[in-house]
Amino acid sequence: MSILFSDGCLLYSLVVYPMVQEELPEIKTKIPGTKSSELMKTAEKYVPKAVYTVTPLFVANAEGSVIEDVDGNRFIDFATGIASLNVGHRHPKVIEAISNQLDKYLHVCYHVTPYEPYVRLSEKLATAAPGQFEKKVVLLNSGAEAVENALKIAMKHTGRPKVIAFQNAFHGRTRAALGVTGNVKPYKHGFFPLETGVHRVPYAYCYRCSFGQSYPDCGMRCLQYLRERLEVSIAPDSVAAIIAEPVIGEGGFIVPPKEFLTGLREICDEHQILFIADEIQSGMGRTGRIFAIEHYDVVPDLITVAKSLGGGLPISGVVGKAEYLDSVHVGGLGGTFIGNPLSCVAGLAAMDAIHDSLEHGNMLAEILASRMDEWYEKYEVVGDVRGLGLMRAVELVKDRTTKEPAKEETARLLKMCHEKGLILLSTGPYKNVIRFLPAINMDEDLFEKALQVFESCLAAL
Repeated sequence: MSILFSDGCLLYSLVVYPMVQEELPEIKTKIPGTKSSELMKTAEKYVPKAVYTVTPLFVANAEGSVIEDVDGNRFIDFATGIASLNVGHRHPKVIEAISNQLDKYLHVCYHVTPYEPYVRLSEKLATAAPGQFEKKVVLLNSGAEAVENALKIAMKHTGRPKVIAFQNAFHGRTRAALGVTGNVKPYKHGFFPLETGVHRVPYAYCYRCSFGQSYPDCGMRCLQYLRERLEVSIAPDSVAAIIAEPVIGEGGFIVPPKEFLTGLREICDEHQILFIADEIQSGMGRTGRIFAIEHYDVVPDLITVAKSLGGGLPISGVVGKAEYLDSVHVGGLGGTFIGNPLSCVAGLAAMDAIHDSLEHGNMLAEILASRMDEWYEKYEVVGDVRGLGLMRAVELVKDRTTKEPAKEETARLLKMCHEKGLILLSTGPYKNVIRFLPAINMDEDLFEKALQVFESCLAAL
């Protein structure tokens, strides 16, 4: 059965087939996927089109790295809820923690009657975060909320009104978060004014350098440009913070050279500007360490966390130097559902599971990096491969010399992968980057099967 759906940039039809996989039970449900089709029609009637979906598959069950839809079809999950399930669906430790908490209490509001899980998760995050100084944590609900509060903390501590953010960055869909988000469409189009007090500069996207340079012979022109702006057009003593993703997520899985982030840290130190590391997608073991910033030997002033922190439940937070968080007056941070008890115990269990899975994840990352290098050598459509740990991507181009984005080819490749039972997502400003976000504890045989499916589709493309 063909079903029309959008990947965020193109409309195409997808024929859903069961995945043939030895490790999975026999699939008895026959195509077409009648129930998914019916649900999609109901969704189109009652859910606004702004709330997009990448596939027309309605989930019935999910376990580990396998999703089963309402029609009985099974899929390997290489999207993990956009990096919200770094240790897979329904990790046993997370489920056990949630189950135990259900017998105690669900919500009481930390502002009214505090509870231990909030304190313990704050302690765990503060201990895990880099930096040999006293840290504190405010727990929140979503990634965008974490960004909003990090900006509030920076502005309150410094008494300064402005922020420096980067092209291709994504920091969320709420008002201040949208202000520091880079790409206009689809995130900011028609919502204004949003960028009051935000200065935007190029990130170190070496494959598509904003200055036409080539690394490492560029002399880090992007850093030089920022320094020039601070001398000529941005008053440094008006800037509260520089906010950056150590690895750009929605903007294309961009991994900067080490000297870019160390240079940002130096600029911040020089001008007493706070450095905010947005680790919402890159954190919690996704890149082989708890925080991606650890690869760069840079210590941020504030770190935003969310997504995989909750092991499948919504929770976020800001971790940072105690004096910065304590500079905010009583009542200046908080919310009714912040650090919900159920999410806190899930977070404690998820962090333990992530820590236990890092070595296995790094082993899978080596396999993936090697395979991506092979794909680059074999297939001209592959313009670039990059990433850290299991946050990796393939950028597709029509021509390696011109680097013209292969947007339509990317959509077709995703369609083929979905048809063969592999769920992947695109990303990047041109929607020509395919991101790989498998669970870091994924079974190696299933992981290999997924890579085989992808390469077969790449070869067919």
